[in-house]
Amino acid sequence: MTEKLLFTGKTHNTGGRNGGTKSSDGMLELKLAQPHPAAENLFGAAWSACYIGAIEVAALQRKIKLPAGLAVDTEIDLNVNDGSYFLRARLNVTLPELDRDVAHELIHAAHAICPYSKATHGNIDVETNLV
Repeated sequence: MTEKLLFTGKTHNTGGRNGGTKSSDGMLELKLAQPHPAAENLFGAAWSACYIGAIEVAALQRKIKLPAGLAVDTEIDLNVNDGSYFLRARLNVTLPELDRDVAHELIHAAHAICPYSKATHGNIDVETNLV
């Protein structure tokens, strides 16, 4: 199979009191004065958006109709232990009116599809909850 590039996200970040980030396409521009939790919020937003898409792909592959109200609330924790920083994540998935076993199947399958889940696999603790 031949690899095909689908998209390249490009951002420019500056630090300090007047820090910020801006994407090359102009769709994202945020002030990020130090210190800030924006990195964890941005990571959570990007991961949950990708994860929703992965759930949709998993449902399509299985011919499962997703209910309205599919949502993912992501929590990214920045931790420190003995001077070493690390992340921990929780993906709280809402799939209303869907059989719980089917929902769990989709949530599990999404981790094998989502590039963010693949990138973090084995690198950070990830808890997935069906809410």
